[in-house]
Amino acid sequence: MPLDVVDLRSFYASPLGEVVRRVVGRVIRARFANCTGFSILGIGYATPYLGMFRDEAVRVLAFMPAEQGVVNWPASGRSASALVETTTMPLPDASIDRAIIVHALEIGEHPRALLAEVWRVLTPGGRVMLVTPSRAGLWARVDSTPFGHGQPYSRGQLRELMRETLFSPTHWGEALYIPPFQGRTLLHAASFVERVGAYLSLPGAGVLAVEATKQLYRPIGVRTDRARLPRLDPVLVPQPGTVMALSRARVGGRSRQCFASRGVGVAGARPVPR
Repeated sequence: MPLDVVDLRSFYASPLGEVVRRVVGRVIRARFANCTGFSILGIGYATPYLGMFRDEAVRVLAFMPAEQGVVNWPASGRSASALVETTTMPLPDASIDRAIIVHALEIGEHPRALLAEVWRVLTPGGRVMLVTPSRAGLWARVDSTPFGHGQPYSRGQLRELMRETLFSPTHWGEALYIPPFQGRTLLHAASFVERVGAYLSLPGAGVLAVEATKQLYRPIGVRTDRARLPRLDPVLVPQPGTVMALSRARVGGRSRQCFASRGVGVAGARPVPR
C-alpha cells in the first residue's frame, strides 16, 4: 500500500529525512548539473529535490499519484503540484526535458506503464533520474522510513525494466550508506560515511539512483536459421533475343513457376527445344 503524503512530509521534516534530502539531492544534482531553460517534472514525492532547480529551469512541476495524495508546493507563490494518475499524465508529448522519479516506482501498481508514460512526455534526448530502494540495502528492510515500503529493486531488475520501456541507462549511482536510524552521532557523521561509501563502492547502499536517456527506437535482433529457410532456385534475367520457357519447380514443398533460357543450365528448369 502506498505511503500517505502526510507520512512522507513528516519523514522529510525529521532530522533523518533532512539527511536523506541532502545526500540524495547531491546525487541528483551531480547528474543534472545545469538545467537552465529546461522543463523539469518530479513524479511521486519529489518535492524535497525540486527546489534547487527553480531558479534556473523554465518550469518545475510536481506530480503526485492519486493513491498517495498531494500537498501544495512550493510553500509560497503559485502552486506547481498536482494530483494525477501517473500512467496518464496531463501533459503533451515531448514536453519535458528532465524527469525525477522518487517514491513512485517501488510503490506503484504498474511500474512499466509509469515509465512508458514518462517516455511519452520526455523530449527526444530527454533524461530521467530514477531513485528506488535497493534490494541489497538495509533501508528496504526497515519500514520506519519511506524506503522500507513497496518493492525494492536490484540493478538487474531496473536494467530489464528500463530496457522494456525504451530507456538506456547512462549512469548508476548509490546513496544512503548510513543506517536508517535517528541517532544524533550517526546523523552528524552522515556526510563522512557517504563519502567513504561512494569512494570505496561499498555494498549495501540504501537506494539506487539511475540516470537514463530516452531511446527513439527499439533495436530488434534478427536471428536467421539457415536450416529452416526454403531452398530457392536461381532466377535469371533474360537477355534480348533469348527464348524463354516456363517451367514448374518444387520450392519448400510447394510448386512454383520459374524461367529458363536456351543453352543455360538452371536447376529445376527444362531445356527449350529448338
